[in-house]
Amino acid sequence: MTNSHRVGLLNRMGASADDPLALAQWAEQAGYESFWLTDGGGRMDAITMAAAIAVKTSRIQIGLGVVPVYTRPPAIFATSALALSRLAPERVLFGLGSSHPGMVHDWYGQPFEKTLTRVRETVELLRSMLAGERVDYDGETLFSHGFRLAAPVEGRLPLYVAALRPRMLELAGEVADGVVLNLAPLEVLPRLLEHIDTGAKRSGRRVEDLDVACIFNTYVTGDPDAAVAQFGRVSAFYYAMPAYNAFLAWCGYKDAARALAETAAQGDRTAAAAVLSPELIHKLAIIGDGDACRATVRAYQQAGLNTPIVGAVSHDPAEQQATMEAFTPAAFPRQ
Repeated sequence: MTNSHRVGLLNRMGASADDPLALAQWAEQAGYESFWLTDGGGRMDAITMAAAIAVKTSRIQIGLGVVPVYTRPPAIFATSALALSRLAPERVLFGLGSSHPGMVHDWYGQPFEKTLTRVRETVELLRSMLAGERVDYDGETLFSHGFRLAAPVEGRLPLYVAALRPRMLELAGEVADGVVLNLAPLEVLPRLLEHIDTGAKRSGRRVEDLDVACIFNTYVTGDPDAAVAQFGRVSAFYYAMPAYNAFLAWCGYKDAARALAETAAQGDRTAAAAVLSPELIHKLAIIGDGDACRATVRAYQQAGLNTPIVGAVSHDPAEQQATMEAFTPAAFPRQ
């Protein structure tokens, strides 16, 4: 790593995410180690934006966090990775995930099937392609015969896998270079790391050999009640989705998960937003003044997290800026 400040910044989501290029340049100047782009939801295409950021920055790592495996075949991922490796050698972190049926099936019109197998086969095929091999592959969900990149990839290009629950966590530990977590309560982190370690052992490694990153919905604010209310609405959307609903239950909040699924099924967004208690929301998001938010992230690091990815998701531009500035090296030096 060229920078010892091992903190990433997530591109702001929603209406405020209108200029990720400028934000990435700001993040590099501010000292962030990495800048992460989400893909989908009508936002600018992450791989295209990563290429633009690559030529407008010189140090910061560029993370795809993450691109759904159903949206492109592995050969296209490989050619995109090749281009990014030439534009930003040793700076690209290529994140893949299954996403969710609302995006893949409903929005993109693609079958959302055999998620674990599809992620595994995508990573397997992509690794072979990035190694310059002429592939001859037949899987359950993917096949490719005779494809080879026309030029070698420049430098190392680590693959990350997004994971929530045990089987995907173990797969990530087995086949990936890094894992991207999301909405993970601190109390659950040891269980997540244990499953990653179980998978890592299958390939002769341990969890310490992987970069474990986690996206945090972060609000540095003087009005925590307003932030709790806002995140209640955001989390109601997330936890209405089956994968995140099951993850919430797996984390130990079965009653909240069940109630949220029921209210979401009735189409009552107001009731859904009120399901999660303020106490639980404080476990799912990082909310408070700068010192409190930094202390929470430190606790995750002390529990084994490698790379916190700060998402400044407040609707208030002043709070967004305060959140981003709270995790620069000057405010949050690496210990």
